[in-house]
Amino acid sequence: MSDATPTVTVLTRKTRDKGDRPSLFRLLLRDVGATIAAAVLIIVVLCALLGPLLLGDIAQQQDLTARNLPPFSFAAGWEFVLGSDSLGRSMFARIVAATSTTLGVAVSAVAVSAVVGSAWGMWAGFHRGWRESVSMRIADVIMSFPSLLLAVVILYVFNPSAANIVLVLAITRIPIYLRTARADSAELRSRMFVDAARNFGTKQTTIVFRHIVPNVLPTLVTLATLELCYVMLAESSLSFLGIGIQPPDVSWGLMVAQGRQYLTDAWWQSVLPGVAIVITTVAANMLAAWLRLATDPGQRWRLQQKKARKRMIATVS
Repeated sequence: MSDATPTVTVLTRKTRDKGDRPSLFRLLLRDVGATIAAAVLIIVVLCALLGPLLLGDIAQQQDLTARNLPPFSFAAGWEFVLGSDSLGRSMFARIVAATSTTLGVAVSAVAVSAVVGSAWGMWAGFHRGWRESVSMRIADVIMSFPSLLLAVVILYVFNPSAANIVLVLAITRIPIYLRTARADSAELRSRMFVDAARNFGTKQTTIVFRHIVPNVLPTLVTLATLELCYVMLAESSLSFLGIGIQPPDVSWGLMVAQGRQYLTDAWWQSVLPGVAIVITTVAANMLAAWLRLATDPGQRWRLQQKKARKRMIATVS
């Protein structure tokens, strides 16, 4: 018994040390749903980056003899695996080509709004006073108008283009990050470790980048993932209304709009790009929910609970 007890103790300590802070990748692999969502998003990103290079101009090639081919029409060529549209263009090639446009607009808008809104919010929340008051009033004014309606009005007045869509959607989503970063920064500013750093003479810039940003970043990353879904749906809605992406460019929303008049005869022209929108947004939402747990020290135990239970059973046995 005296020889067996130390062995069990050493194994338990090693197992605990290895399992205390598993990497995000290991946590991701333990969650089947989050792993599938991450794999879907990786495929979407690869299509956006490599699709135009591999397919070339196939998405723009017209063949009126192959109009409205149903999915899995391999007789006309491998590129018609998802059928063709009213001009005989490959649906597969057009969906892949539209991925880069839709994802490019969404990522650009989220990146601009996240960087500007987060930096602005942390600046206002850390310094408080008139900076916070003015910043919150500006955010209230922008949020008083529905973002999608404001984008419709602005794009209707100005020329609809990818750059204008990115700019409009980014401006309308900045208050979301501003309010979130301001609230977290104001709360962290009163923490004891920030007071201790200030009492030791640490510069304000160092305090912000060493203590404020790392604690606010997990929430902002989760918010950005969710906002990616909203911006993607907003761009698709604007393109569907005819004031978003304009031909010869193509996006998923534009494909849905162009195919709606063929729903009875060629349903795949609208349904397939719509399915692409649904799958991408659902995957992003699932990954955002997982990120919220994985990056929050107070909730991370939920992802480790199943593994810890198995480890306990193995140790006892």
